[in-house]
Amino acid sequence: MDLSIAKKIEITDKPLFNNYFLKLNPQISELSFTNLFIWRFHYDFLYIEHKNHLIIFSKSYLNKWKKPKSDKRDVIYFLPPIGPTPDKIIFELFETLNNIEIHRVPEPIINQIRESETVINFNLEFFDDRDNWDYVYNKQDLISLAGNKYRQKRRWLNKFIEQYNYEFNIITEELIDKARKLQIEWCDKNECQSNEDLLEEQKAIDEAFDNYIKLNLKGGILCVDGKCVGYTLGEMLNNETVVIHIEKAHIEYQGSYQAVNNLFLKNCCETANLINREQDLGILGLRRAKE
Repeated sequence: MDLSIAKKIEITDKPLFNNYFLKLNPQISELSFTNLFIWRFHYDFLYIEHKNHLIIFSKSYLNKWKKPKSDKRDVIYFLPPIGPTPDKIIFELFETLNNIEIHRVPEPIINQIRESETVINFNLEFFDDRDNWDYVYNKQDLISLAGNKYRQKRRWLNKFIEQYNYEFNIITEELIDKARKLQIEWCDKNECQSNEDLLEEQKAIDEAFDNYIKLNLKGGILCVDGKCVGYTLGEMLNNETVVIHIEKAHIEYQGSYQAVNNLFLKNCCETANLINREQDLGILGLRRAKE
């Protein structure tokens, strides 16, 4: 396997990637072209095609942003191979390359690897990555917010609806600048300039807005008395799942996060049954909100 022929991800690669994803029916949020593209500079993603598989990796991510599981240096970060037999390609990766880790591997592929006779030839270790578990919900549950589980979210939503004179719109090309302005305001209030993680996220959000139409993103923007107070960006991850990539709101408008999410789901992506709200990244506030 020759990694030296790898290419950087460009917007023109969308048809190629989507062709692989359509066959895969991806379940995890990273495996969408949008996610890979808007975060490509953060991860320094590269890709090759090998034996009818798309292989995505980074030579620098584990040295620059995330500590590898081992104490080795120059560990290469891989996402699971995308193609008909990812387990076989994973064995090939471990056989031909030194110092690699494969992240975000779906449970069915893990089970295939564990059950394979080939696994005895490798000293593989498996780790749960709790911080990167995706949160997946039934769409109707998030729309109705019925029952005790969603009681607090329902209260915040009702408070917003009762308290504010609001307007919600699906983001079109004409509304992108309003969403950008809201994001800049949010960043100022949350001191992005002094937070490296938020700065990296801002770069990804800029990429999303710059390529909103080409990426076929779906978004919603929420305004109160003409002032925009929340927005969300997502897309179809597979035939039945919407993935929410970005969601921001001004918390001084009580219930704004609950409102922008609820109104977006009511007005977008009618064919979806499931909602993937990505990971909590080990951030306690996000974990509480998503659980």
